Amino acid sequence: MAALRFVRSVLKSFQAESGLEPRLFGENLRVTAAEPGRVDFELDIKKEHTNRLSIIHGGTIASMVDLGGSLAVASRGLYATGVSTDLNVTYLNSGGQVGDILKAVVKCDKFGKTLAYTSIEFTNGKGQIAARGSHTKYVAQAWKHPENIVETLSPHEKK
Repeated sequence: MAALRFVRSVLKSFQAESGLEPRLFGENLRVTAAEPGRVDFELDIKKEHTNRLSIIHGGTIASMVDLGGSLAVASRGLYATGVSTDLNVTYLNSGGQVGDILKAVVKCDKFGKTLAYTSIEFTNGKGQIAARGSHTKYVAQAWKHPENIVETLSPHEKK
């Protein structure tokens, strides 16, 4: 429960402080579950998320890989989630169209003092894997943020 509250607070900060997330996602993106090292979230697909084929735009999914990686880092207790060093997306099936929900599960695969590695899988409304992605974050400076709760969300501790 602590991870879910913390990840939602980090998402709220992105929505308040960033230029991209509030414009692209608004209130249409929500975190549905979180535990240390894993976050589930979903997007209600709206017209502004689609391409000229009326399906979710690859750039929207790429932005979700970026945000998802940050939320996975947050699930490990870092409030400042670092900066991107690498991002990859592989598109497998359509993510959906207006009115559909695109679901994502993102994991923090490795969490170190300098780098964090994340991976994400998207599922469309038909239950198909729509895309997979990975996101590497430089987190060395993020360890200094006063709102971090890394000790609380350590997967090695039973709290």
